[in-house]
Amino acid sequence: MTRIIAGGAGGTSLDVPDRGTRPTSDRVRESLFGALESADAIAGARVVDLYAGSGALGLEAASRGAASVDLVERAAPAATVVQRNAGRVAKAMGRPTPIHVHRSAVTVYLARAAGPFDLAFLDPPYDLSDGELTADLTALRPLLSPHALVVVERGRRSPAPEWASAGLEAVRDRGYGDTTLWWGQPLPESQSR
Repeated sequence: MTRIIAGGAGGTSLDVPDRGTRPTSDRVRESLFGALESADAIAGARVVDLYAGSGALGLEAASRGAASVDLVERAAPAATVVQRNAGRVAKAMGRPTPIHVHRSAVTVYLARAAGPFDLAFLDPPYDLSDGELTADLTALRPLLSPHALVVVERGRRSPAPEWASAGLEAVRDRGYGDTTLWWGQPLPESQSR
């Protein structure tokens, strides 16, 4: 069972799409969000969760005090699950945090999104190529605030994101079994040209 770990909606259970997604485990989310809270990256942040799946990453951020959360999921069945989970989390929190679910391909969403975002999660499907991930990171870059954090989750055997090609730089990475989390941040404008 997937659940919100902490915050205003802590303990709230989340539905998971039947197929096509791989939810981030509670253990990985707990470690990730502990590190993000230590970096003071959640409270008041404008968050975008690309390839949302169940929405667990973005909804965890909402529960822990994000100012707003945009959840982007292309697959109709998964987007329906995300919408249901978002409603459940919003009700459990009992406070108005704007949570928006977008049924859209990531590339389409990024082409029309307004930003700026302070925290971005990308947990793409296994079949997303490295080139497609770089293109998504490149499209995301202009939508980021100057001190934003970008977290990419992929399988352990996947190569690191091509940060520099997208105007970003690596901050850290950490492996959790078969999963690796890479953190990046925007390069200063003068260095990204």
